[in-house]
Amino acid sequence: LTTCKIAIMKFFLSSAVALALAASTSAFSPSLGVGKSTFRASHASVADAKQTTSKQSSTQLNMAATVDLKGKVAFIAGVADSTGYGWAIAKALADAGATIIVGTWPPVLKIFERGLSKGQFDDDSILSDGSKMEIAKVYPLDAVFDTPEDVPEEILSNKRYAGLDGYTISEVADAVAADYGKIDIVVHSLANGPEVTKPLLETSRKGYLAASSASAYSAVSILQKFAPIMNEGGSFLSLTYIASEKVIPGYGGGMSSAKAQLESDTRTLAYEAGRKYGLRVNTISAGPLKSRAASAIGKEPGQKTFIEYAIDYSSANAPLAQDLYSDDVGNTALFLNSPWARTITGVTLYVDNGLNCMGMALDSKAMEGSRPE
Repeated sequence: LTTCKIAIMKFFLSSAVALALAASTSAFSPSLGVGKSTFRASHASVADAKQTTSKQSSTQLNMAATVDLKGKVAFIAGVADSTGYGWAIAKALADAGATIIVGTWPPVLKIFERGLSKGQFDDDSILSDGSKMEIAKVYPLDAVFDTPEDVPEEILSNKRYAGLDGYTISEVADAVAADYGKIDIVVHSLANGPEVTKPLLETSRKGYLAASSASAYSAVSILQKFAPIMNEGGSFLSLTYIASEKVIPGYGGGMSSAKAQLESDTRTLAYEAGRKYGLRVNTISAGPLKSRAASAIGKEPGQKTFIEYAIDYSSANAPLAQDLYSDDVGNTALFLNSPWARTITGVTLYVDNGLNCMGMALDSKAMEGSRPE
């Protein structure tokens, strides 16, 4: 046979194999109910799923296998209410059967625990089977301190820290190890920039370094201290923002720099933690969400907040003109923290309706009269 004929035969053979595989397996479907966690633990096996495929419409999306995290322990650092991405990630992991423990900033710890005990977050705790997410334990965590020796007198004597101890990263890691032994998942869902409303040109050295410490180095330190108590094959995940690589006016105080650090560190830590501990390290670049913390940025009477501007801009310019829900990030985090993503590490994954890929603002005045629908 000629070379041309052999190439044609290989093409049709590979096409036939691809069609056969497509017919014998079900498509993976992300969240179909927008804003609701749809991933959940299931006793159904892959074989059971394949047996039912033939009874379904060829256009029906179905998961051939489901994420099962029963027996896994997940520590989420930076949960203090039910409005942020940290809560959504905890909920998605709980929906898959994981035991959830969280780290909360000491100044808001009592408020958060009081809200939990009074059921203030019950409506936001409902899982896909109707049960309520249980947070097994809440640890006080101040991620700008690595060891007890790092805590200054001004913090030790601060009334918002009164009655609390063991909140440095190393102490929390030791406490988690004492309570649960080895764990499987660690999520870094915290950031802080005291001068976030200032342009970079007006940011002080102290403010810049504070943003880096709380928002970037905290992830390095948490992985340093938690990696030794994580099972091989475990996952470390953080949250970043598009300001790491694009100019976002209003997101200042060194926070854009801190997010760039976080993404760079993700790649380096993926290599180091992968080789030393067999762990995966990834970050999600999430689109704007009107959480309690984000709503406090640039809040001026009679004006929209920074996050409101960011959400409106995304709606007007992202390829997918739809709302972004916290559960969209939660479901993505569930995937990245699951065995399905066992070969994925060192990745910055965008969950922002595609806004990251745009190079021109569709709602710009310069685009008037020429905007594609």
